[in-house]
Amino acid sequence: MALGVAQAGSMTLLRVRVRRRFLLVMGLLAVASLHAADTGREGRESITVFAAASMTNVLQDLAPAFTKETGVAVTLSFGASSALARQIEAGAQVDAFISADEAWMDYLAARKLIMPASRRDIAGNALVLIAPADSHVSLAIAPGFPLRAALGDGRLAVADPDTVPAGRYAKAALTQLGVWDSVKSRLANADNVRAALAFVARGEAPLGIVYATDARIEKHVQVVGVFPAATHAPITYPAAVPAGGKPGGAAFLGFLGSPAGAAVFARYGFTRVARTSR
Repeated sequence: MALGVAQAGSMTLLRVRVRRRFLLVMGLLAVASLHAADTGREGRESITVFAAASMTNVLQDLAPAFTKETGVAVTLSFGASSALARQIEAGAQVDAFISADEAWMDYLAARKLIMPASRRDIAGNALVLIAPADSHVSLAIAPGFPLRAALGDGRLAVADPDTVPAGRYAKAALTQLGVWDSVKSRLANADNVRAALAFVARGEAPLGIVYATDARIEKHVQVVGVFPAATHAPITYPAAVPAGGKPGGAAFLGFLGSPAGAAVFARYGFTRVARTSR
C-alpha cells in the first residue's frame, strides 16, 4: 500500500514537471512569435507626419509617391502649426514636422525637441484677400484701403492671429497697411487657415485672408488681392525631424526637397525658398 502511494506521488510530480516544461515551451514560442511579428512590422516601416493645414493637398499628393518609391507608409496629420507643435511638446510620437512659420519651429528647437541638422525650409507662399466666388467686391490692397467698409455687417475670416501663422501674417500685413485697428473687432477667428477658407467658401464671411495656395484649390472663392510681401514676414515652411523620429522622417523630408517633390509643390502654387537649412 505504501509503495502504491509512493508511485502515485511520483506520477503526480512527473505530471507537474511535464506541465511546467510544456508551459515554458509555449511561453518561449509565444515570445518568438511576438518577436517575429515585431520584425515584420519593422520591415514595413511607417511614419507619422505633422504638417500645417495649408499643406494638406500637396502632401496628400506626395505621400503616396514616397510610399511607392520607398515602401514606407505615411500617416498625415494636419492642423494649425501651433497646435501641432504643442502636441509634439506634450510627447506625441512624430517622425517629421512641417510648420507654416519659423516661430513654431524655433519654439520646438529651443526646447531641444527637433534634430537641428534635419531642419530645412521646403517652400514659400503668399498672402491673399479672398471673397466668395459670386461676390462683386472690388478692393485695391494699399495703405489705408477701406477694408472695414467692404465688410459691411459681416466679419473678416482669419486664422487665430494670436497663435496661428496665417493669422499672424494677416495681422502683421493689416497693421503695416494701417487698417488693423478698424477691423480687429470684426474678425471671424478660425482654428487654422483651412477653417478660415471654409468660412468664406460657404458664404459665412464676406472676406477672408488665407494663403495663395488655399485660394487656388477652392473653387468657391476668388482672390480680391495679394498682400505685398513687404507687409509681413516671409512666409516659409520649415521642416524638421522631431527628437526620436524614425529615419523614414528624414527620408520623407528629403523626398519633398527632391526635383520631383519641388515640381509638385510648384504645381500647387507654392514658391521656392533660397535657404535650405539653419
